[in-house]
Amino acid sequence: MSLKSIAAKLFAKYISHQMQGWSSRPEETQLKVFNMLIQEGRKTRFGEDHHFDTIKDYKDFFDKVPIQDYEGLKPYVDRVVDGEQDVLWPGKPLYFAKTSGTTSGSKFIPLTKDSLPNHTNAARNAILSYIAETGHSSFVDGKMIFLQGSPELKEKNGIHFGRLSGIVAHFVPNYLQKNRLPSWETNSLDDWNEKIDAIVEETYDQDMTIISGIPSWVQTYFERLHQKTDKTIAELFPNLQLFIYGGVNYEPYRSKFENLIGGSVDSIELYPASEGFFAFQDSQKEEGMLLQLDSGMFYEFIKTDEFFDETPKIHSIGEVEIGVNYVMVVSTNAGLWRYNVGDTVMFTNTKPYRLKVSGRIKHFTSAFGEHVIAQEVEQSIIKASEEFDVQINEFTVAPQINPKEGLPYHEWFIEFEKEPDDFKAFAQRIDDLLQEQNSYYKDLKKGNMLKTLVITKVPKNGFQKYMKSVGKLGGQNKVARLSNDRTLAKELEKQI
Repeated sequence: MSLKSIAAKLFAKYISHQMQGWSSRPEETQLKVFNMLIQEGRKTRFGEDHHFDTIKDYKDFFDKVPIQDYEGLKPYVDRVVDGEQDVLWPGKPLYFAKTSGTTSGSKFIPLTKDSLPNHTNAARNAILSYIAETGHSSFVDGKMIFLQGSPELKEKNGIHFGRLSGIVAHFVPNYLQKNRLPSWETNSLDDWNEKIDAIVEETYDQDMTIISGIPSWVQTYFERLHQKTDKTIAELFPNLQLFIYGGVNYEPYRSKFENLIGGSVDSIELYPASEGFFAFQDSQKEEGMLLQLDSGMFYEFIKTDEFFDETPKIHSIGEVEIGVNYVMVVSTNAGLWRYNVGDTVMFTNTKPYRLKVSGRIKHFTSAFGEHVIAQEVEQSIIKASEEFDVQINEFTVAPQINPKEGLPYHEWFIEFEKEPDDFKAFAQRIDDLLQEQNSYYKDLKKGNMLKTLVITKVPKNGFQKYMKSVGKLGGQNKVARLSNDRTLAKELEKQI
């Protein structure tokens, strides 16, 4: 056993003890975070506008600060982007994580000197938790690959911005740098096909022990490795021990992964977002991910079936129940105040608090990490239909993760009133319009991880027959524009 491996075990034991401390006192931990946030918030423009100087407890905070999404907070964010300081958090942020917005283009999420360590420490602690529980640490001597966005950043009014994964790449600890792949130059490549081929060339003959990334991206990497070497991943990397992932559900990919690997490896699920690194899997034995209660984030929860009520009940960490879907609201040391992340979560345990991501509060498709929303698909099909003189009765979109052959794709089930003369050209135009609106989908297409969408014709009245079959014909019931699985698709296939 190497010195690094021994040191990793000792450090893992220390961190595990710390985690057990705060996780065993959840309400006390959250109160401490809340008081810190209010104290710092009093030094900001947002705090002045919302009378933080008069906030003495959570009830005052509840009364004075509304729940809001990015659009609600955008006027303040715009001032930060313009270079103003002390707006949402004391001083200026160190970075902006740039993401795709849902209604107003790109979002700029601030990352401050107080919030950034949350992102790096949580990823580290996920691995340390694995070591503490299993006793396995030899993998720290091998090579580790992190499939992520480019670390090349842009600048706006003196503040650098880019993809969150690219920003975090600047903070990889020195003791991991020599084990880390791919090279900085390869990681900075913009073209995904060129980048993945370069990664294959740099790694196929290395002793890879940890591989991390979004499952769809890692699957492509595995497939390219197999094409180059005609070997399974286990044959190439016999010491591969961990697959670390986040962003999308791994389960639909698991069987394909294990086939490519030639066996199974342990996995660790992460729940990172630009707004905060909220949770990570701390146990191979227990379901769910440990909610980070001591990392500068104060949580509130609203039951999803009450979210759109005029005055929904807000639940603190001590009031949530196992097996209930909640919308998660956060206030953070990045200057996000009662911010609706948009995710829905379900607790699997409360001793300690572990959860899983159950979806989004709005319909969406993100089986591959693309985060496509209803507005994007609706605008795409409306414009394409106008250009091709097509009339649509109804449609919905579902992912096809495991096609019989070729790449995965989005399957568009469309009931036409007037069909296009050229189905292939019509599908390509919708696909191009969707790429224009959604950078994640564009990246997946450019990276050859998805093929052009496939249109499946639904016969006349097919959607009505489906809605009737599930008891939702008429009234306020609507066909979901997007699904993140094929439940609806399988029902529609019965009508075809």
